[in-house]
Amino acid sequence: MPAEPCCVCVGIGFRICLGESSGGGQVSEKRKKLHWLWPLGIMATGLAGAAVTVLRGCWHQNMSWPIRVQEHTYQVCLGCGIKRLFDEQGFRGYGPYSYDLHRLIAWERSRRMKLHHTAEDETQRSAS
Repeated sequence: MPAEPCCVCVGIGFRICLGESSGGGQVSEKRKKLHWLWPLGIMATGLAGAAVTVLRGCWHQNMSWPIRVQEHTYQVCLGCGIKRLFDEQGFRGYGPYSYDLHRLIAWERSRRMKLHHTAEDETQRSAS
């Protein structure tokens, strides 16, 4: 009777050892459980890493130098390409992030209009 193999290849780089080939082919339950934990642990770690990458995304830590277009200045994330408006006087980015520069410019204009209207309302109030 031919001897049973002691290891079985289950994928690239993964091999499950069934124990010593003594002809009986019996392996303890504890040993069987331990051999399946390692590949499952690697798969769970890979899935968790992928989930963190997908959910977290880019943190925009590597921003370009400010770029000026007409009267607006913005920065671009070198990791993902998202844009953010830039304040030249304070030398810092402000406002939301967006891939569409026109959306950022519209946001800036609406913010300026709101500030302008609130300033006008304060000056038009009576002093009584």
